Amino acid sequence: MNHRHDWTTTPVTADLLRGALDLERTEHGLLPHRLPARARAQCADGQLAMAEAQPSGVRLVFRTRATAVELDALRTKAAYQGAPPRPDGVYDLLVDGRLAGQAGVTGGNVLMVDMATGSAETRPGPVGTVRFSGLPDRVKDVEIWLPYNEITQLVALRTDAPVEAVPADGRRVWLHHGSSISHGSDAAGPSRTWPALAASLGGVELINLGLGGNALLDPFTARALRDTPADLISVKIGINLVNTDLMRLRAFGPAVHGFLDTVRDGHPTTPLLVVSPILCPIHEDTPGPSAPDFAELGRGRLRFRAAGDPAERAAGKLTLNVIRDELARVVKQRATEDPNLHHLDGRELYGESDFAELPLPDRLHPDAATHHRMGERFAALAFGTGGPFATARTGDVG
Repeated sequence: MNHRHDWTTTPVTADLLRGALDLERTEHGLLPHRLPARARAQCADGQLAMAEAQPSGVRLVFRTRATAVELDALRTKAAYQGAPPRPDGVYDLLVDGRLAGQAGVTGGNVLMVDMATGSAETRPGPVGTVRFSGLPDRVKDVEIWLPYNEITQLVALRTDAPVEAVPADGRRVWLHHGSSISHGSDAAGPSRTWPALAASLGGVELINLGLGGNALLDPFTARALRDTPADLISVKIGINLVNTDLMRLRAFGPAVHGFLDTVRDGHPTTPLLVVSPILCPIHEDTPGPSAPDFAELGRGRLRFRAAGDPAERAAGKLTLNVIRDELARVVKQRATEDPNLHHLDGRELYGESDFAELPLPDRLHPDAATHHRMGERFAALAFGTGGPFATARTGDVG
């Protein structure tokens, strides 16, 4: 830390944060949540608790002349027993909307997960500091995007000039829900996930409810979408239902209807885009669950395999192709009475030719180059001419 006497310490408050639905005051500082407290209280699953507290899309936004910024934070990083270490989280610094730096924070807690048993333990560590310097000496809008893959408690913000909140600029708010692919998987940074890139290209404010492993049509998630002010909404459905082998086709169709009904209770006319799964060859026609490939783990590589049997489709087990067909059917049926409901086949974002060029490194998750491609394609398909988000009017806010 720089010990000069001209540092200004600014409390981290709600008016400096965007992308979070709830803020929790902890013994260390402020913990952003991407699901409200009522939703968190309705599910005790540890994977959900970790995913929603990882601040994908959450960023500090302020206006300042500062040329140096320091942020003290206590991270909680996930690690997996027997697997290669996961990359450290990255903070992205944007100045007037342009990426101007990336850095990480040291120390912090480690959540050690045993994938074979599902057990986990937290190993405590100290608060760390991320620092950016050499910023232009002029009034500017600064954004610090928090790591998408580390639970982050914000402890203190210091700058060498005062900061103030940035007033709303009238941009439309895009509310998106999806799986770990939307959450961030292996993107190059928090402002480089495919939803963040698409939002930047589309000129909208992002609220990212991509929840790794937890795009499961949960009613509490639908209510969070219902109750969050938004001008544009998208839901990407499919891969986690196969990953977890959570339901059969008989339950899936009505669950999609119920999820969309709940969203529509709060946003009856807001443009709503349903996105089916991107290509994932191991699960195109083979049901879940997904399981770690322990033979690959023994070689120091984390990869997944499909543990289901293709013959089980006859009993209603879900595959990605089954889910795509059912989503297309549901949206077509509902669209006769809901002209603001739209459908996008996820293979338009990442399909067979993309897999041949940019295969999924662990057989489930896209890499940084694929996030970039998906972000550009979604922006063109959704925000471009003729897209469902192109010229949409400001939606209702519930």
